[in-house]
This record gives sequence, structure tokens and C-alpha cells, in this order.
Amino acid sequence: MRIGDLSRRTGVGAHLLRYYETQGLLEPERRANGYREYPEEAVRVVGQIRALLDAGLSTDDIREVLPCAVGSAPEFEPCSELLDTLRARLRLLDERADALEHSRRALRRYLDDTAQPDAAQPNTAGSGRNVPAIFRH
Repeated sequence: MRIGDLSRRTGVGAHLLRYYETQGLLEPERRANGYREYPEEAVRVVGQIRALLDAGLSTDDIREVLPCAVGSAPEFEPCSELLDTLRARLRLLDERADALEHSRRALRRYLDDTAQPDAAQPNTAGSGRNVPAIFRH
């Protein structure tokens, strides 16, 4: 099938399909006229790619684990790269979540300090509003 057909069947734009090709995730054959020709299984592969992207994997990660993927969900057959890649990605997501939670707590503190200022603290902004201690010089 040609790229337009694959795009219609998967709901993924042709530009993204070409991107997946440049990333080594899809490998269409080329006709003599230069047109891409995708096998029927490309519909399943594109679905796998989309699901893995939604799970937070990068295209580099997907390139490593895609050979282990079966089914449209996808499910995985055991292979050496799979567990290491998934564990590394999960560690990275956990680190990002921790950093976001730290930022969230800090912003909440700033908001709470600003919304409920301590009456004993002087106003250093000169605008009639109390400024959290973190912003005072």
C-alpha cells in the first residue's frame, strides 16, 4: 500500500510516517518510480509505534524494542534490549516526576506565602503587596 493508504488506515499523517521511516521504525520498499510501498503489517507497526510513544518512549527506545513487539497493543516477547530499555525509560520518568513534584511544592509554598502573608513581615515591594521571603533582597 502507498503512504496515503497507510495514513488513512492508521490516522497518522504522511509526514509522521516519513519521519518514522527516517528514524528506522518503518521500512517500506521503493518502487521503480520512487513511491513507497508498505506491507500490510505496517498498519500494526504504526499502531505499536503510537502506543509506545504514548507510553513515553523515544523513537530511539522504540527502535530498540520494536523487534520484540507482537500484537497491536503491543505485547512483547522477551529480548535482551527490551527490559534494559524499559527500565531506563521508567527511571528517567520517575526522576522527571520527582523534579516536577519538587517544583510543584515550591510553587505551592510561594503561592501560599503570597496569598496569606505573615503580618509581622515588612512589605519590601513598595506596591502594597507582601513579597515572599525568597524574592526579597
